[in-house]
Amino acid sequence: MKNTLTEEQIVTYRKGGFIIIEDFLDPKELEDWRFKVGEAVKLREDNPLPTDDDYEGSDALKHKKDIKAYYQQRMQLWMDNKPFRELIFDERIGKMAADLEGVDGVRIWQDQALFKLAYAELTSWHQDVPLWSFNAKHGITIWIALDDATINNGCLYFIPGSHKKSYIKPEPGKPHARVFELNPELLELPAPFPATMKAGSCSFHNGLMMHGASANMTPGSRRAMTCGFMPDGSTFNGARNILPEKYFQSLNVGDILDNNEVNPLVYSRKYKKLF
Repeated sequence: MKNTLTEEQIVTYRKGGFIIIEDFLDPKELEDWRFKVGEAVKLREDNPLPTDDDYEGSDALKHKKDIKAYYQQRMQLWMDNKPFRELIFDERIGKMAADLEGVDGVRIWQDQALFKLAYAELTSWHQDVPLWSFNAKHGITIWIALDDATINNGCLYFIPGSHKKSYIKPEPGKPHARVFELNPELLELPAPFPATMKAGSCSFHNGLMMHGASANMTPGSRRAMTCGFMPDGSTFNGARNILPEKYFQSLNVGDILDNNEVNPLVYSRKYKKLF
């Protein structure tokens, strides 16, 4: 694993809001990730989230019927699949996320297997953190290419420098370009950057980065594994997003999200990792 960051890479990330690391996984590691992610997805069957009544009503399930037009999505695989858990709990990944954002520690917010299906539609422009249950400038996501990600099969696009603020979110179902009508200042930023990657490469992007993905215009699937990390010490903002129902109901706005059964600590400069 290519997990050592240079000072130049950290500066580039903080300025633009994203970074691409070529050949992040070596060929043997890539095959291991492909196999374990594939098995975890297969065992989950048609369930986006763990088969637990505590996830009924989750924001993440509201558009379950529509999701196949975009991708096959399986979330929180760490919760019910030990082989995959060992991959995503790798302290080296957590340290990279913490170093890029300059925070003392990170917890898992959500992992997602994202398999963009043949001829699947584009993924609209969005920011991650405004959808999540905490407000933090230092949320961060790793996106690992399990297949080559190309312009033709649905690679990510980032708008460099768009991670400095939250933008007005378009109403559901509105055209892809609506975000630029609501936020004309985005037009003053550099043109969207196509994050093409060879299989085994990865990107990190800040949780406020405006990003999307192109349509898959090929007959094959484009597989990726992602994980969003929350800075340790983040507080609840009132949104449910992917939180289990019982835990969600127990929270008050401002509470620290430090339940290791829901948001495990994967790296900390202060404390020993619990898993």
